[in-house]
Amino acid sequence: MEKVTAQQIRASFINASRSEAAKLNLPRNFEELTWDRMDFLGWRDEKMPLRGYLVIPRPEGLTGVMLRAPEGGAKKNRTVLCELCRDVFSKEDVLLWVARRAGQSGRDGNTVGTLICADFLCCSNVRVEPPANEINPEPAAVVLRQIESLLARTEQFVDRVQGR
Repeated sequence: MEKVTAQQIRASFINASRSEAAKLNLPRNFEELTWDRMDFLGWRDEKMPLRGYLVIPRPEGLTGVMLRAPEGGAKKNRTVLCELCRDVFSKEDVLLWVARRAGQSGRDGNTVGTLICADFLCCSNVRVEPPANEINPEPAAVVLRQIESLLARTEQFVDRVQGR
């Protein structure tokens, strides 16, 4: 992902009002982010921990989605898989993040949701090389496939928010 500005991020949201986008809190380490190791920018709002944000680069420009986590966090009696990174080794909590749909549908109260790592560590998760074995003799190739899959699933979720 290319480096973006706070202004670009705030202007990218498809399911948030201008005032909601203006009030959002950027990630604490925004100036030090390693953009070249990110496929999307995702973070939880420090001041409103039930709110999260997902911003992806698309051919038509940045697209941002405001998300809401369930109150009470993740259920501890079962393990669920993040729908974006599908990392089976991660010990990270996974939450059902819900997004208001874009446009009139969202203003009417319609939402979509998906399971995403609680702290949006998907970009890091897909870059962990598996050990070489008979099934995966080239770990670097596995990482590239994982990144491509992450991008495709993230695009699909954002498309659902847009009503495509």
